[in-house]
Amino acid sequence: MPDPRPIGVFDSGVGGLTVLSEILRRCPTESTIYLGDNARAPYGVRTDEEVLAFSRECIATLISRDVKAIVVACNTSTAVALGELRRRHDIPMLGVIRPGAVTAALATRTRLVGVIATPATIRSHAYFLAIKDENPAVEVYEHATPTLVPLVESGGIDGPVAEAAVAAALAPLFRGPGDPSEFVFSLPPDAAIDTLLLGCTHYPLLRPVIARLAGDGVAIVDSATATAAALAEMLAINGLEAPAATDPSHIQLTTGDVDAFRTLARRLFGETFLDVASVDVGESVR
Repeated sequence: MPDPRPIGVFDSGVGGLTVLSEILRRCPTESTIYLGDNARAPYGVRTDEEVLAFSRECIATLISRDVKAIVVACNTSTAVALGELRRRHDIPMLGVIRPGAVTAALATRTRLVGVIATPATIRSHAYFLAIKDENPAVEVYEHATPTLVPLVESGGIDGPVAEAAVAAALAPLFRGPGDPSEFVFSLPPDAAIDTLLLGCTHYPLLRPVIARLAGDGVAIVDSATATAAALAEMLAINGLEAPAATDPSHIQLTTGDVDAFRTLARRLFGETFLDVASVDVGESVR
């Protein structure tokens, strides 16, 4: 039977809104509840134990609101906590790493893929393993970029400051001061990646800057579109699709400053994300 209940979407901050926007485009009749743990962002520089504890609280909060499925739209939480969360809760739950890895493995022509992500995601090697699982012949080169999430959370997604910050974060990936298309991940001198996977849902908001630095020869891949497609398939398989005549509702919750979240969401996505409320995720655990 059709199921009108909302889909829960969880991220450490505003980055998961990139996934949410693709879900709304791909599944226009579905209602959603988005939870951003902005008060404790970024997750990527925290210990695995902290990420797991915070993720448990946020997922419990969404489940307490009777969601029918959950998208963990945080790469760090997906890498560190998804397995534990699935064992703990009997609800369809989708992460963002597998869909993005499949897309990157299909996109590369030279079988040389670079991954940029938070330190915790890189430490887990989740993308490395997922891409290798999809195509063992692909060479995967990982690089942690811890400064980019705070940059996005502060609203600095364009302009000279963003250009300089992204260039500094990606500097170790360049062969030298020459052609920006010489984008490398400790590769041999005669090799260069042709695909760059943005392994954090915040990073697509910096995509124009990253693309300029990477050059025309590098395909930029993020997991938002692939995750939305995987969600639609998961809903269909489990018989959880909303009725065709549903008038969907969309709620955004944040553990941080409501006005700051609303201002940044409006700047990034227009008027869609204005129904924002504060939430104490500890209440669900208690």
